[in-house]
Amino acid sequence: MTSRTGFFVLSGVLLLVALICVGEGVQLIATGKPLGIGIGVCAFVIPLIGVWFLRQTVRFGRDSERLARELEAEGGLPVDELKRTTGGRIDRASADEVFARRRAEAETAPGDWRVWFRLAVAYADAGDTPRARKTMQHAIKLHSTEPARSNA
Repeated sequence: MTSRTGFFVLSGVLLLVALICVGEGVQLIATGKPLGIGIGVCAFVIPLIGVWFLRQTVRFGRDSERLARELEAEGGLPVDELKRTTGGRIDRASADEVFARRRAEAETAPGDWRVWFRLAVAYADAGDTPRARKTMQHAIKLHSTEPARSNA
């Protein structure tokens, strides 16, 4: 199963569970008992939090894909230059070397979303997903504040 298919399946399950929680919450509130009302209200809040996280994840994926398409159109997508073991795993020394280069690029051009995008990819290749996500969010923020280019 691809990650995109898995995402849609899990999103559907999340939405189904949210609907069930809301239904149960309505029934608990209808009991009229203070404890039932309290739990029923929580049954409304918890799905809202889950849907909010789902929305943030979809927005992040959409924005990062948009940046990737734009970078690809410019010919600036990072090429896969990592060495791999015979089992197909990324060689750690190779990932560290590419990461050091990408980090140096980001330090020399801190306002360019393109170098931050490539640094995020290097973080992901190195297996540091939290930093990759944070760095990609920074690239998205820089891209959204970049003035529009004129085609003149």
